[in-house]
Amino acid sequence: MTARATPEGTARFAERFAGRAAPGHFRQRLGLTLSSIGVGTYLGEPDSKTDQSYVEAVVAAVRSGVNVIDCAINYRFQRSERAVGAALGRLAAEGFRRDELLVCTKAGYLTPDGELPSDPHEYFRREYLDPGILRMEDVAAGIHCVAPRYLEDQLSRSLTNLGLECVDVFYLHNPETQLSHVSRDEFDRRLLAAFRFLESSVAAGRILYYGLATWNAFRQAPSSPEHIALADVTSLAQEAGGARHHFRFVQLPFNLAMTEALVQPNQPVDGAFLTMVQAAERLAITLVASASLLQGRVARNLPAPVREVLGLDNDVHRALQFVRSTPGITTAVVGMSRVEHAEYNLRLAAVEPTPESVLRLFEHFAS
Repeated sequence: MTARATPEGTARFAERFAGRAAPGHFRQRLGLTLSSIGVGTYLGEPDSKTDQSYVEAVVAAVRSGVNVIDCAINYRFQRSERAVGAALGRLAAEGFRRDELLVCTKAGYLTPDGELPSDPHEYFRREYLDPGILRMEDVAAGIHCVAPRYLEDQLSRSLTNLGLECVDVFYLHNPETQLSHVSRDEFDRRLLAAFRFLESSVAAGRILYYGLATWNAFRQAPSSPEHIALADVTSLAQEAGGARHHFRFVQLPFNLAMTEALVQPNQPVDGAFLTMVQAAERLAITLVASASLLQGRVARNLPAPVREVLGLDNDVHRALQFVRSTPGITTAVVGMSRVEHAEYNLRLAAVEPTPESVLRLFEHFAS
């Protein structure tokens, strides 16, 4: 059987931290036991020093109770995926098993390999256009593609970079990029073709689940050109994969400054407008928060009422506690490029999430 995250493996991971992790740090979705904090790998220079720093940080995060690892093929020109792959090798040598970890990556953006080439146009022509992997008519904004042949190429590269047979969650990266360049009907056609490819990859054992990793799509009003309705996407997944389709994850920004998923009823479902959190629950979609600290910007100079309600003794932990405590958010992904980041953030694993504090905050600011 292809090595991938399993219910038994992820439960075994959580059991490793019995007595160290607080109740609620691990939560169940899709039969998997997932940590309330995940390690992100977005920022940093594309150099060997940062590569090694990420390897050490990912290892430290897993040792501290994280089993959700997030990356993308375009992060640092494929170097973040390779750093995660190296970290997975280190963790395997320490006794952590592949089935204990949820490894996630993304595809959609055109990306070089390792560094920015001196002539990007010549690089992409040679690497993608001449072999027929890309057609220019499939590329939006000059940087984005979700055509099946391109996704197949990117998935193969990601699996090689990560050193894996199967990626647990394969996201289409910011698909709303397409909407500024194609009609809504064409967007749906492209998404359906992508989903059909992803369902075939699930059948082939190369993907466990797939999803959308977005920035604006699920935060905008329905009138926005970038808005995406989760119910419409789920219908496309049902068309591609039937009632037992594998579109089961959405990643979107959520933090103290970007609360739309919880408070903005912008998702039409069964004739009513729901918040993203409500819609995801109704449609059996797991929500993962990105930008949980917004690169640290939401963890500075928090208002006194926020500090009082969230408790704890520092603003970083307060900001992260808000996200991991929000009902409907399974995992708060946080960039951790250094060991000290991982160890500091993961002190929170020993603190129980407090969903009541989130509700109290909104009651306070609504009054």
